[in-house]
Amino acid sequence: MNTLETLTVLLGLVALATVLGFVWRARTGRIQRARTTSAANENRISIPGAPELGTRVTLLQFSTEVCTPCKTTHTLLSGLATDLDDGTGAVVHVNIDVTSRPEIANKFNLLQSPTTFILDGNGVLQARIGGAPKINDVRAELDRMLSPVLV
Repeated sequence: MNTLETLTVLLGLVALATVLGFVWRARTGRIQRARTTSAANENRISIPGAPELGTRVTLLQFSTEVCTPCKTTHTLLSGLATDLDDGTGAVVHVNIDVTSRPEIANKFNLLQSPTTFILDGNGVLQARIGGAPKINDVRAELDRMLSPVLV
């Protein structure tokens, strides 16, 4: 292989890595709504030993000990839950450290830290966010979930 071919291959690999990086970055922190099924039990989240879930909404954050964005995410989500809760536990933030609980990471297919689930009052998964969430998007999703249903 001559120098020109080597250079072409290297530039191609750099271009591919750049495109993949942009795709990954565009998807990180975005809310992905859960697919609704007729059997809500399929999407019901249950974690042994976890704190009590909220009566209307739970922000369930999965973190690890070595995750730097997890600390900021914890502060933002806790503050948001406090702001939106009416004092009855309707909105809560629960943080689960999966560092020593790999079975949880496997069960929920957690590929990055933090990962946040938004659950309704029945503990049913409504949305999933991989990576540090965009707080305005989370607030909009919670406002949508907490707004009264107009018939």
